[in-house]
Amino acid sequence: MWRNVISEFIYDLKNQKTRVLLTVISIVWGTISVILLLAFGFGMEKRLMQGALNYSDRVVHVYSGETSVVYQGLPIGRSIRFHSEDIDLLRRHVPLVGMISPSYGRGGMRVRYGDVVTTTYGEGVAPDFGFMRHMFPAEGGRFINGADLRGRRRVAFLGDEIAHDLFGGDDPIGKTIMIDNIPYKVIGVMIPKIQTSMSNGPDSRRVIIPYTTFVTVYGRRTLGNILIRPADMSRSKELISEVRVTLGRKYRFDPEDRYAIRVWDDLEDMEIARKIMLGLNIFFGVVGSLTLIVAGVGVANIMFVVVKERTREIGIKRAVGARPVHILMQFIGESLFLTGGGGLLGIAVSIGIISLIHMIPSDEGVLKFMGHPIFSEPVAYVTVAILVAIALLAGFFPARQAASIEPIEALRYE
Repeated sequence: MWRNVISEFIYDLKNQKTRVLLTVISIVWGTISVILLLAFGFGMEKRLMQGALNYSDRVVHVYSGETSVVYQGLPIGRSIRFHSEDIDLLRRHVPLVGMISPSYGRGGMRVRYGDVVTTTYGEGVAPDFGFMRHMFPAEGGRFINGADLRGRRRVAFLGDEIAHDLFGGDDPIGKTIMIDNIPYKVIGVMIPKIQTSMSNGPDSRRVIIPYTTFVTVYGRRTLGNILIRPADMSRSKELISEVRVTLGRKYRFDPEDRYAIRVWDDLEDMEIARKIMLGLNIFFGVVGSLTLIVAGVGVANIMFVVVKERTREIGIKRAVGARPVHILMQFIGESLFLTGGGGLLGIAVSIGIISLIHMIPSDEGVLKFMGHPIFSEPVAYVTVAILVAIALLAGFFPARQAASIEPIEALRYE
């Protein structure tokens, strides 16, 4: 049966060359549109998620605030300011704390090496900060460690851009820089990274020192920001609740007071971002599908013409015993061949285009933020599903018309 279907399909191709060629081209173009739009959508989603994680990897940020309700006779408007000992307090009383670090910040920090001077935003942090913020050291260096904290050492970890500004192509490790006229030994330089979210500038231009050293040098008494990474990512809301209760007990504010301390949950933001990207990818898929639908209309038109031209042949087949289902399968099969051939060609061209784009460096230009397109399994599944649906719909209605033709009427058809 399928051999006859294929031979008849080839015969129809020869008789409808121009129409078939234009229809196949439209299917190829529609397939390319669907694949490239979805591939760029998935690539952009991956890059945005990567850029967000490079700023803060599933971290709960706790900021100081101001009370907004009366609590235990204390008035509204009291400032809540954290202290370095709160880090140990939260470690002891909140079991869900996996990693934790204070963040003492200072803008306009003056950094000098030799005759080169620059200003930047500096932070005093704990060792966990490096992992939570994806500030990983390049080969030969390291991040802040526990010995640096205990000894209040004057050591510094540099972002890659500020290290290049100060040292050019020289190796900074072990060299001494001046930070606000105090000498610090450089212990590490950050591996370059893509960062799509930030505060007070990118990490590539940041100077990191031990928070104990920061407090000693600058005499900072209060702490504005605490970073916490949950031990169990699925229980971040529970962690936030326990943090509010623990700090509320110490500083005497209502744990339900959302303004006493402000909390920013990376996990919640990432979930929102994923939903936004899902909606964007659906939009891309719909836009690309519209082109394929137009091509599907072309396939349907061809099949209606074929049915009209082969009416007498259909009548003969019906007269010698062919059932309607055989006629139906014949024309649906031809529609699948036509759409499938154009779809496979479109997929091959799309993969070639994506491969060429992958040859372009992704660390500069628009690709720095969009990322490379990704031809993943979801993209393939969606494309094939759309092609099959269009092929079936484009072939079904002409096939149903052909199968419903009465043999006697078909034999009389001129």
